[in-house]
Amino acid sequence: MSMKSSRICELFGIEYPIIAGGMVWCSGWRLAAAVSNAGGLGLIGAGSMHPETLEEHIIKMKSATDKPWGVNLPLMYPEIENVVDILVRHGVKIVFTSAGSPKKLTPRLHEAGMKVAHVVSSSLFAKKCEEAGVDAVVAEGFEAGGHNGREELTTMVLVPQVRKATSLPLIAAGGIASGAAMAAAECLGAEGVQIGTLFALSKESSAADEFKNYCLSLGENDTMLVLKKLAPSRLAKNALFDRIKEAEDRGASVEELRAILGQKSTKRGIFEGDVVGGEIEIGQAVAGITEIRSVADIMNDIIGEYDKKHII
Repeated sequence: MSMKSSRICELFGIEYPIIAGGMVWCSGWRLAAAVSNAGGLGLIGAGSMHPETLEEHIIKMKSATDKPWGVNLPLMYPEIENVVDILVRHGVKIVFTSAGSPKKLTPRLHEAGMKVAHVVSSSLFAKKCEEAGVDAVVAEGFEAGGHNGREELTTMVLVPQVRKATSLPLIAAGGIASGAAMAAAECLGAEGVQIGTLFALSKESSAADEFKNYCLSLGENDTMLVLKKLAPSRLAKNALFDRIKEAEDRGASVEELRAILGQKSTKRGIFEGDVVGGEIEIGQAVAGITEIRSVADIMNDIIGEYDKKHII
């Protein structure tokens, strides 16, 4: 993937093949613009935004950067038609889709002149993406924070399997938080990386300071995949996590698990900073993060370390 010749750089018109995950309650226009201005690809996370809020962020994004950027759109979004209309109206050029089949929406997005990447958790889904006509796939291992595939495949296992299954440009995600990890992903066949946790804990992330500071205290054993009866999610351990785990261990029903979560549990945890009773969605890579830094510093470190590790 040499930094300058990656198909991911060519596809999206970016300097470095580094994409910031479009994370709920973290990836507003400030974070996305900072990553794009540093030579990567910033994504606005539409999953936690009402359509009118997303529109505001798109407008602010346009004045904050003249570099390429995109929007992350979970396909289970309840007002997806409204959102697609907004994307088309504002001439958004890049969309990353997830949590569903890209078959229905991809032709419409292509018709509007957009590039489409889709997040997958298995090589089977990667093949289906190629059939659906997407422009790139993101192979995300279950080290990643938040919503995850049911397969529980690690990034190191998933990426080479997806590479064998499809010829599409391939982005690795899940547990990547350094230039060394980026070089490792390249060795496995990836042509770019998507990074979430590291950017979620940046200065420009819209997550609450309480969330960021709580995450700094987490070690390598402090996140787990839970809520498998609903949508598998990697959460940090806290009081809400303990209640979920206890209920799951005794075979709680879907209804009971929903009741334990309550309303807007991710907003409470990430955006409002309720680190006791809210969902703390964060990836395993959190163990290596010790301070809140600017996106510019983070990007410089990743690129510098990648260059040192790069195998010619």
